[in-house]
Amino acid sequence: MHVVIPVAGLGTRLRPHTWSKPKPLVTVAGKPILGHVLDRLLQLPLERVVFVTGYLGEQIEDYVRSHYRFDAVFVEQPEPLGQSHALLQAKGLIDGPTLVVFPDLIFDADLESLVSCPWDGVVFVKEVDDPRRFGIVVIEDGRIVRLIEKPQKPISNLAVVGVYYFRDFAELVDAIEQQIAEDRRRGNEYYLAEAIQILIDRGRTIVAQPVTVWEDCGTVEALLQTNRFLLERQANAPPTFPTAVVVPPVVIDPTATLQHAVVGPYVSIGPGAVVSHAIVTDSIIDEGATITAVMLHRSIVGRRARVVGDFLRVNVGDSSEIAFARQDKG
Repeated sequence: MHVVIPVAGLGTRLRPHTWSKPKPLVTVAGKPILGHVLDRLLQLPLERVVFVTGYLGEQIEDYVRSHYRFDAVFVEQPEPLGQSHALLQAKGLIDGPTLVVFPDLIFDADLESLVSCPWDGVVFVKEVDDPRRFGIVVIEDGRIVRLIEKPQKPISNLAVVGVYYFRDFAELVDAIEQQIAEDRRRGNEYYLAEAIQILIDRGRTIVAQPVTVWEDCGTVEALLQTNRFLLERQANAPPTFPTAVVVPPVVIDPTATLQHAVVGPYVSIGPGAVVSHAIVTDSIIDEGATITAVMLHRSIVGRRARVVGDFLRVNVGDSSEIAFARQDKG
C-alpha cells in the first residue's frame, strides 16, 4: 500500500512552537506527532510513503530519514492552496491503493482490513457532539452521498478525522484536476471533500468507517489533552531520581536531569532537559529545556528554552496576608 502524508501546513494555532519547526515535529508524549503516526502505519505493508512538504520541510525529511527505513519520497507544495492541491503534488509518484493521512492527529482504526477493501474509497469518521468545525459525511444506504466542509447547520454528526483510503490514487488525482479546473474551492483553498464528491458523483462507492481513537494535536490545549491520553496508555515504569519525586504517568528521557523537583502526573520531558528545584505537572518539556525554581502547570516549553524563577523571601508579621493573583484561570 502507498501512503501520502501532507505536512506543508504552517501550524499557526500552535505558535510559537511552529516558528522553528513544522507542526508534525511538535513533541507529544515523548516523540513528534509524526512519529506516533508513522509508528502506527508501520503495521501495514508499506510500499512507498510520499511526504508533501512546505515550510521547514527539510526538517521533516531529516527526521524521517534518520528514524525510518521505508521507501520515502519528499515533494514540495509550492503554494498553500489546500488539501487537494497538496495531494496533487504526488501525481506520478504512486498509483493503486493509497492511504492519505493528515498528521495533526493521533488515531487508530482498522487499517489492516484495507488490504482487501472492496470499495472505491473509505473516509474515516467519528461521531462528535458539535461537528461545525469539521468536515462531515452524509450516509444513505451504507454509502457516503455527500461531504460538507465545516457546516454551520450540520445535518450529520459524523466528523471526518483526516484519514482516507482510495483504491486507485490516479482516479483521485483526476478528480482533483477536475476540481481545480472548475475552481471548486472555499476561499483560497481546494478541500479534499470536493474531490471526493466528484468521485461520488461519478458513481464510485465511498463508505465511512469509524476510528477507535482520535486525538487532536492542532492547538495547545488539544496537544496537552493528547499528551495526557497517550501517557495514560503507556505501561512503562517511571524512572527514579535520588532527589526528585516522579508521579506517573510520565515519559522522561534517560538523558534528562531531575533534581530537587516534583514531576508529574502527565509530564513529558525530552532529551537533555533539566528540571531543578521546580514542580511540573500536566506539561510538555522539550529537548534541552531548562526549568529552574518555578511551578509549571498545563505548560509547553520548547527546545532549549529556559524558564527560570526565584524563590520568595518574606518577613511577615502577625495577622498579615500575602496573595498572588493568578494570570490564567483555565
